[in-house]
Amino acid sequence: MLTFIIRRALIAVVLLFVISLMQFFIITLTPGSPYPWGDLNPKISVQVRENYRKQFHLDEPLHRQYAFIMRDLFTGKLVSAKDGRPVLAKIGERLPATLLLNLTSLLIVYAFGIPWGIFASRYQGRWPDGLGTFFAFVLISMPGFWVAYLAAIWIVKYTGAPILGIETFGVAFRSTGQYFLDRVWHLMLPAIVLALAEVAVLSRYARATMIETLGEDYIRTARAKGLKSDAVLYKHAFRNSMRPIVTGLGYLLPAMLGGSVIIESIFSYPGMGLLSYQSILERDYPLLVTINFVAAFLVLIGTLLADILYAVVDPRVRLE
Repeated sequence: MLTFIIRRALIAVVLLFVISLMQFFIITLTPGSPYPWGDLNPKISVQVRENYRKQFHLDEPLHRQYAFIMRDLFTGKLVSAKDGRPVLAKIGERLPATLLLNLTSLLIVYAFGIPWGIFASRYQGRWPDGLGTFFAFVLISMPGFWVAYLAAIWIVKYTGAPILGIETFGVAFRSTGQYFLDRVWHLMLPAIVLALAEVAVLSRYARATMIETLGEDYIRTARAKGLKSDAVLYKHAFRNSMRPIVTGLGYLLPAMLGGSVIIESIFSYPGMGLLSYQSILERDYPLLVTINFVAAFLVLIGTLLADILYAVVDPRVRLE
C-alpha cells in the first residue's frame, strides 16, 4: 500500500500543477480589472495604479505572474489584493468552518442515503421502492439554492429563529450548553440543505449495487442454506456492496465543496465558500487562486482516501 500511496502522491502533484495552471489562466483572462483599481475609477491616479500593478506583478506576462503567485504561495508571502493580509491566514480562519460543514453533510448523506438504498433494494419492485424512487428524484431535481431560500423564508416566518452566520450575534448565552446548541443550530440547517440531493443520489447508488449483489450465486446459496433474510441482507450482501458505495466518497467531497459556495453565501456562513464568492466579486486574484488550489488539494485527498478504503472494505483488493 505504501507504494500505491507514493505513486498517487506523485500523480497528485502533477494534477495540482495542471489544475493551478488552468484555473489561474481562467481567472486572469476573465474580462475586468482587479479590485479596487478599475481602469474607469477616476479617483485612482495613474501612479497609484502602476505601483499596484508592480506590487502584484500585473505588469508581467501571464506565465511570470503565475510563477510569482506560486512562489509567494509556497513561501507564505502571498497577500490579498483587497486588504494586504496573507491569503493563508485568511483561508486558515475559514477552512475549519467549511470542513466542519462538509463533514457534517457527509455524515448526514451516509447515515441516511445507505439505509434508504438498502430499504429500497429489500422491497425491489414493490410500493416502498416506488415511493422511495419518487422522493429521491424529487430531491435530486430541486436546486440547492431554491431549497435554501425556501427553508430560510419558512424558518424566519414561522419561528423567527436566526439562521445567518455561524452563531447568533448580540446574545449573551447563560451557559456553555446554550452556546453549543446555538452553534449546532447554525451548522445543521446549511448542512442538511447541502446534503439533501446527495442523500438521494447515494440512495440510488446503494440500491443499484445492493440489487446487483442480491442476484449473485452466493446470495442464493446463503438463502438456500436457510439463513435469515436480515443475515443475508446485512452480513453478506451489504458487505460485498460496500466497494462501489465507497466510490461515492470521491464524488461527494468535490460536489459538496462546490455546492457549499452557494449555501454558505445564502446563509452567510463564514467558510471558504463565502470567502470564494467575495473574492470573485472583488477580483482578488491571489486569494481566489489560493482557494481553488486548496479546494483541489482537498478533492485529491478525498479521492485517495476512497481508493484506500477499497482495500479496507474488500480484502481482495490489492492496491499495489
